[in-house]
Amino acid sequence: MASSLGFRVSRGALTTISPPIPRAYEWASRYTPTGRRPLLDMSQGVPGIPPPESVQTALGAAASSPSSFGYSRWDGEPDLRKALVGEMKVVYGEESDINLDDVALTSGCNLAFVAVAMAIVDPGDEVILPVPWYFNHQMALNLLGMKAIPLKTRPTDGFMPFVDACRALISPKTKAIVLVTPNNPTGATYSPSLIAAFATLSRKRNLALIIDETYRDFITTGSPPHNLFSSSTVPHPWRSTFIHLFSFSKSYCLPGHRLGAIAASPDLLVSIKSILDTLQICPPRPIQLALAPLLPTLRPFVTDTAKQLRNRHTLFKASLPHRWRVGAQGGYFAFVRHPFPRVKAEDVSKRLAEEIGVVTLPSTFYSEENRQSVDVGAPVVESEQAVEVEEDDRWIRFSVANVDDEKVKKVCDRLGESENIFGWMLEDPS
Repeated sequence: MASSLGFRVSRGALTTISPPIPRAYEWASRYTPTGRRPLLDMSQGVPGIPPPESVQTALGAAASSPSSFGYSRWDGEPDLRKALVGEMKVVYGEESDINLDDVALTSGCNLAFVAVAMAIVDPGDEVILPVPWYFNHQMALNLLGMKAIPLKTRPTDGFMPFVDACRALISPKTKAIVLVTPNNPTGATYSPSLIAAFATLSRKRNLALIIDETYRDFITTGSPPHNLFSSSTVPHPWRSTFIHLFSFSKSYCLPGHRLGAIAASPDLLVSIKSILDTLQICPPRPIQLALAPLLPTLRPFVTDTAKQLRNRHTLFKASLPHRWRVGAQGGYFAFVRHPFPRVKAEDVSKRLAEEIGVVTLPSTFYSEENRQSVDVGAPVVESEQAVEVEEDDRWIRFSVANVDDEKVKKVCDRLGESENIFGWMLEDPS
């Protein structure tokens, strides 16, 4: 299609994939919902409940207060940063070596990742990302002229990354290793020992280890997600290589208010300061003012939400038709293998949305590296050849957080219906 522009769009913008979630919603727009058959959305990871009433009330007061209209510090309100440090010591252990000066607040966790990448990676450098990857991480690197190096994970391993495989990918251009745990999109939760092994590798190779822990509060084992913040890690203190990213969106049900955090060495935050001052000036102020005094009181809400989500994962797995198999689940997500061996996951997700009103995201959205052609609603046809698609193309992400228990059961009922409606060859369940 010819462009009306009299100038050239940047190479990064031209080659970066289109945001995948709007593609799924385009499929969903072709479904006609009814009172008895509403659209059931299990695509985007969105909290299914609002924050506690105390937060809503405090946010309303903060938003209308004259004190909230001015700028805050580039790294956020000190009271909220201090409260976040307190919460981190609840999660990672009271002996954790985390201080106020280690923390900067950002306009969402995606911006936290962008700021860190800009601070430690140059155009042309490489960053290792486990695949399936969180697509916004790959998109950000591509926009910045950086290269995402795929660290392949396998369903047979529960989508866990291997340190030895990562070591083999390290080159002179490698600047960082990125992990997301509990993972988006697979839901796999990395053990403290696995995280420690990656931390050891990063120290030995002088690489940054960036861990996005947006979903850390949905780990219900009662143990810390990892021990990297422990003061006992001396003579290898965490600040030398570890960079922690966090989002308030999921734990506190606040995605629309865009608040994230970076925990890193103050020596690194000196460089990040210039980046954040340029990109955001300061994070949104009303939500900071509202949360600062409340954060310690919200731990019961966070814990109860995590338990409810754990139970919903159990319900989802138990309610799935027997041909649909969970490969991993945790945090907000379950990664599920569909039962149509000759059909790609993207084609399955497309028909699920258009014909039976279930919106999901296919595994291909989490491995794309370059911009794809625009979907124009072409019909999906099963391969006429007796050829099964690649295993990587059999997986679909379901977000169990943004639907209630009753809707989970309705989704699973409709998945069972699809086996008859679509008319595709089914896998032998044995």
